[in-house]
Amino acid sequence: MLENDLVPEAWPVLLAMDTATDRVHLALHDGAQVHSVSLPGGAQASSTLLPSMQQLLADHGRAWGEVQALACGLGPGAFTGLRTACSVAQGLALGLACPVMGLDTLMAVAEDARQRHPARVAAGQRVWVLQDARMAELYVAAYEWDGQRWHEVVPAALWPQDEPARRWAVATADEPGLVLVGSGLAVWPESLSPTLLARGAHLDDQAVPSGAALIALAGEAWRRDQTTDAALLLPRYVRDKVAQTTAERLQSRQAAA
Repeated sequence: MLENDLVPEAWPVLLAMDTATDRVHLALHDGAQVHSVSLPGGAQASSTLLPSMQQLLADHGRAWGEVQALACGLGPGAFTGLRTACSVAQGLALGLACPVMGLDTLMAVAEDARQRHPARVAAGQRVWVLQDARMAELYVAAYEWDGQRWHEVVPAALWPQDEPARRWAVATADEPGLVLVGSGLAVWPESLSPTLLARGAHLDDQAVPSGAALIALAGEAWRRDQTTDAALLLPRYVRDKVAQTTAERLQSRQAAA
């Protein structure tokens, strides 16, 4: 369920999607309730996204013509997944003549962590998102919860996977009650978790850009009239290089081992 302070006064029938990770996260707000699903992503996303959205609508008694708004996770994340979600959202928004909202995938991860552990994220709390970016790197950003909505305080960037352990090896006055969430913690547990747990950080390696989190962010964007021209909907890239050489892949495997 969404908190009252995140629910717009008049909800549209809203479809939200995110394919930036290895899962497809979809959600429907039917005007009264949130219905969400999580499906295998990756290479399958391009072929399953539209049929899955069709099924989600049908399961809850809605048709395409009733959709009043769309929301799409813009990343950062997998290049193919981001292009898939953006192109589908653009096509649907133009075909249905409805507004679309671009969402920050990493902020959705922070929101998912907040929904699952509300006691950990009080007003004023900063949450760092460490999302696996492959190639021994992480997509990293920080957000602060003000009690009603999120504010970006550190824009998304690409970090080496061991940078968080170096950065937070010692407690500092400007990072009390450190909260770190995201898939990077699950992918690199040996190199990150011991140091960060010793530092006293709260870690949540299960946080994802869930359907409920996407709907919460979309609801706030709708309330603030933050819609985007479908033609201008673009993925959020923070990396130029998308693949490793054979030697680099071998080096990464040896480092992980």
